[in-house]
Amino acid sequence: MLGPTESATRKNVLVFRELPIDQLARLRELHDVTVANPRVPAQASAFSAALGTTQGMIGSSFPLNADLLDRAPQLEVISSVSVGVDNYDLPALAARGIALCHTPGVLTETTADTIFSLIMASSRRLVELANLVREGRWTRNISDDLFGWDVHGKTLGILGFGRIGRALARRAALGFGMPVLYHNLQPVDVAAELPELIGKVCQASLDELLQRADIVAVVLPLSDETRGLMGAREFGLMKPGAIFVNGARGAIVQEDALLHALDHGNLRAAGLDVFATEPLPLDSALRRHAKVTALPHIGSATLETRRAMAVLATSNLLDALAGQQPAGLFNLPS
Repeated sequence: MLGPTESATRKNVLVFRELPIDQLARLRELHDVTVANPRVPAQASAFSAALGTTQGMIGSSFPLNADLLDRAPQLEVISSVSVGVDNYDLPALAARGIALCHTPGVLTETTADTIFSLIMASSRRLVELANLVREGRWTRNISDDLFGWDVHGKTLGILGFGRIGRALARRAALGFGMPVLYHNLQPVDVAAELPELIGKVCQASLDELLQRADIVAVVLPLSDETRGLMGAREFGLMKPGAIFVNGARGAIVQEDALLHALDHGNLRAAGLDVFATEPLPLDSALRRHAKVTALPHIGSATLETRRAMAVLATSNLLDALAGQQPAGLFNLPS
C-alpha cells in the first residue's frame, strides 16, 4: 500500500482553522487545499462552497453536525486539531463511514499543568491578589481576609482518570503530598499502570469523592453520560470550604448550580478554563464573580503543544487520505 508521500492521487482538502505554514505546505504538496475558516465572515462562503467536493477536513472548535456533513458527500476523513471530539456528530460519521482523527497524548502534560495551575490559583487567590497590586490597592500588608488556603496535603478528587487525570494525580501526589481520590467509569490497574502512585491514589464512587475531597477537578470527556453531571445535588455533597476546578468541558457543569453553590452553598472557590458557551458571554455572572478564577480555555495553549497538535493532525489527515491507519484515529469506519 502506498504511503502518504507516495500517493499519486490528489484530493480536495478543506482547512477550517488556520494551520502553521509548514503544515499547510505538507498538505499542499500532496493535495488541493482550500483554507476557509467558517467563523470568519469573509471566509464563510468559501467554506460552504468547498464542502461539496472536499474529501478531507482539518481544523477545530467548529461544530460539524449531520446537516453540514450532508453537504459534503465526498468526505472521507475529518482530522481534528484537538483531543475532544464533542464538536462532531459521531453517529452521522459512523453512518457515513467517515474517519475521525484527533490528537491524544501530545497535550496531556500541558493540560495537566494548566489544571494544576488553576488549583493553585484558586486556592491561593493569585489572580485576585495580583490585581490588588496591579490596581494600586496594595497599601499595607494583607490581613487574614485576603489569605488563601494551602494546597499541599489536601485531598484531591479527580473526576476522570485517563491520560490527563493520571498526569494530574502525579503532580498532586508526588509533588504536593496530596492524597488522591479518583472516579472513573473504567477500572484502573494502578499497580500495573501507575506503580509510582501505589498507596497514593484510591478509587471512589462519585458521591464518596465529592464528600471527601477538599478540591475536586473535572477532566472527563463530554458525552451523554457526563453532560450536566455536576448539578445542585453534586455541589451540595461537597465539603464546606471545598474548591471546584473544571479543565474539561463547560457543559459538564450546570453553571446556575455552580453559581448557587458559590453564593449560598459549600464552595469556597472555583477555577474554570471551560464554559458552556465560549467565549464567555459578557453578561455571564461567572466573569466577575469574586470567587471564580476564569481562564479563556487555555488547557493546551502553549506554543510547543499547539504545534505538536497541528503536526499530528496533519499527519493523521495525510495518512488517512493515503489509505494508511492514522496514529490518532478516533473511530474505525465500518
